[in-house]
Amino acid sequence: MRRRATATLPEPGLVDLAPDQRLRRLELAVTRRLDGLLHGQYRGLLPGPGSEVAGSREYRPGEDEVRRMDWAVTARTTVPHVREVDADRELTTWLLVDASPSMEYGTATLDKRELAVAAVAAVGFLTAGVGNRLGAQILAPGGVRRFPARGGRTHLLGLLRALLGAPRTGGYEESGTPGGGPARDAPRPGVVAPPALTDGLAGVQRVATRRGLVVVVSDFLDGLPDDPDAAPAWETALRRLAVRHQVLAVEVTDPRELELPDVGLVTLVDPETGQRREVWTGDRGLRERYAQAAAAQRDQVRHVLRRAGATHLALRTDRDWAADIVRHVHHQRRLATAPAAARGGTA
Repeated sequence: MRRRATATLPEPGLVDLAPDQRLRRLELAVTRRLDGLLHGQYRGLLPGPGSEVAGSREYRPGEDEVRRMDWAVTARTTVPHVREVDADRELTTWLLVDASPSMEYGTATLDKRELAVAAVAAVGFLTAGVGNRLGAQILAPGGVRRFPARGGRTHLLGLLRALLGAPRTGGYEESGTPGGGPARDAPRPGVVAPPALTDGLAGVQRVATRRGLVVVVSDFLDGLPDDPDAAPAWETALRRLAVRHQVLAVEVTDPRELELPDVGLVTLVDPETGQRREVWTGDRGLRERYAQAAAAQRDQVRHVLRRAGATHLALRTDRDWAADIVRHVHHQRRLATAPAAARGGTA
């Protein structure tokens, strides 16, 4: 008797699942894959010393950093003193999530919006703990949606549901012109341009009064100047945040933003403005220029984030985002422990 072959259906991707199923998949990915690799009750995405002042003690040459000098106590006692700090046991994390139309693009397993939700889930579950709080601001076409800083799993799941259920603009529609002329681009009725990234950063600065962690999830294309030496409008606001807080900039990209495939004649549409252009992708020179320009743009974003004092985490829709986050945290931990190891070797 011959057995009948049964076809095995592929497992549905994250984008194919219902919102509650996607939340469960994200939670499992974080708790099983990330939590098992990132040990420690007070682990963080940006490890480092604490910030709560716990007093002063005399300076120990060869062991203490000069930047920790307590100049007020040193002046009163005429003996060099350094500040002692305790590790933060109550962390307030503020999220700024870009939900503009450019984040709806995607050609891989996830689109950029879905990848942003995955990054938020990772931050939320990894920073969860007794006394820790999470707040968020979402930059959407309808305006800024604000979530106050609260603790608990229910609050985090509510934030993730809001991100997954946020309405999408669907880009721009074509409306025919009289006489069979060329189509023109018209914004969809009721669609309002999303707030600028600069405004979102300023809003986070107003509510984040206590030192904590600020995570910005975006493609950072908002207001990016053509001149690579020029500063985007949001750099100053990001630098102000980095003075007081630990800032993690999560850059979300898609592979088609970095290279153009050879698929013949295509129509490219700017999701933010609706500007449209037809491109013949069979031109090899054009594809090479496109790749060079895209690489230069990504380098520009990376340099701006570094100048502003933010830690950079790059995520791509065609890569394993969980593995990228694990590598990032391990790298940050090595950087945090490197100065101590160096002092131990020279003491």
